[in-house]
Amino acid sequence: MKRISRLTTGAVAAGFALLVVAGGTTAWLVSRVADNTARVTHSMEVELALANFRALSEQSETARRGFLLDPDPRFAKSVEDSARDAGPQLARLGALVNDNPQQKDIVSRLARASHDHMTLIRQSMALRRRAAPGTDVPFSWDRSTQLIQVVRELASELSRNERALMHVRLERQEASQRVASGLIALAAVLLALVAAGTIWVTRRTLLALHAASGQLARLNDDLEGAVTERTVDLQRANDEIQRFAYIVSHDLRSPLVNVMGFTSEMEAAIRPLDELVTQAEAAGTFPVSEEARLAVREDLPEAVGFIRASTQKMDRLINAILRLSREGRRVLSPEPIDMNALISGIEGSLQHKLQEVGGEVRVSSLPSLVSDRVGLEQIFSNLIENAVKYRSPHRPPVIEVTGRREGERAVFEITDNGRGIDPKDHDRVFDLFRRSGTQNEPGEGIGLAHVRAMVYRLGGVISCRSALDAGATFSLSMRADLSDEGARAL
Repeated sequence: MKRISRLTTGAVAAGFALLVVAGGTTAWLVSRVADNTARVTHSMEVELALANFRALSEQSETARRGFLLDPDPRFAKSVEDSARDAGPQLARLGALVNDNPQQKDIVSRLARASHDHMTLIRQSMALRRRAAPGTDVPFSWDRSTQLIQVVRELASELSRNERALMHVRLERQEASQRVASGLIALAAVLLALVAAGTIWVTRRTLLALHAASGQLARLNDDLEGAVTERTVDLQRANDEIQRFAYIVSHDLRSPLVNVMGFTSEMEAAIRPLDELVTQAEAAGTFPVSEEARLAVREDLPEAVGFIRASTQKMDRLINAILRLSREGRRVLSPEPIDMNALISGIEGSLQHKLQEVGGEVRVSSLPSLVSDRVGLEQIFSNLIENAVKYRSPHRPPVIEVTGRREGERAVFEITDNGRGIDPKDHDRVFDLFRRSGTQNEPGEGIGLAHVRAMVYRLGGVISCRSALDAGATFSLSMRADLSDEGARAL
């Protein structure tokens, strides 16, 4: 049974392959037919332009002869109208045969003969105008007849060549149509065979699927149980990580407090030592070496200052870790949020700082969300504050906030004209305790790491586009509705 099924599947696949080949060949032949049709149409356009030109040449010759017999201004006008219209027709004819060297040469000769013929027409008409009424004027009658005959012969030669080309093209078109019809018939037969084989294989497959559906349902139940169990394990591991970060932060704080306390005692002990050295120098009771004087007045205060600065920095880092830990444990509370109102509130809280630096925040119409308000306020306030904080010294800060809906997601962009971020640092700026560029502003590298963690919790991603001294754009794509149970599990 399996052998028969494999053979049938192979036959159906082969039929489909042949059908694809036949379809491709048919499409190619149809393209050839269309190309030949365009060429036949091209030949007909050449014939039409040539017929118009010949009619205008004959019309100008007829009007010339009429003018010689009776110098009526209407004959002269007819000649000029024919000469005016013949030029564009001849130019169109040249453009149509430009890809055929033989025809192009004939058109060139035809243009010269037509020019000579028209020149002779104008000369003979001028002589007729100057002749006295009733007198005979010697005209170059034979020369005019020769020239119009040359025009006729060249036009006939051009027409014969074009008709020969049209005949060949018509034969090619008919041959292509015959082959295309045959291939279409073959494709129809193959399609019928493939359809029959497909129906047979599909019927057998459906029976096999029906037989396996029960087993699949049982496996699916087992998989759901495994997924639930693994989700619980992951949640337990995440809670353990949060507790570990919280405990470590507290354990680090205990020795840090001791170091800070002993540092204060060392700082307090330096003052009496300094006074003792000062008294000894003033009284001269015992000599004070230069090393002791420098140790008491410079080395020890400098060392204590370094220790204090380091402990303060470590205290800030521990506080940051604690904030991240507490934020990770916070339960999200989705609610309807007017993003324009939220950004307006953030702008109001920064208004004093914006006025100091001459900056502004421009907000377009933003989509509303169902999400966690605290998390969104932390994300957008951090990004907007950074745009003001890391502004360019050469221009006032301008921050633009835009947003749009894309299906079930909302996309926001915060763009500034600040000092920018080096492209090699676009990813590292989101790492904890990592900063980019010149560090002339206070900070520990916590803000963007917190922003990314919060964006992840809201079911989103964040990225950065920037160049040095060209501003930066932070793009956020997040779920527009966190009210469903699947979103709350994020």
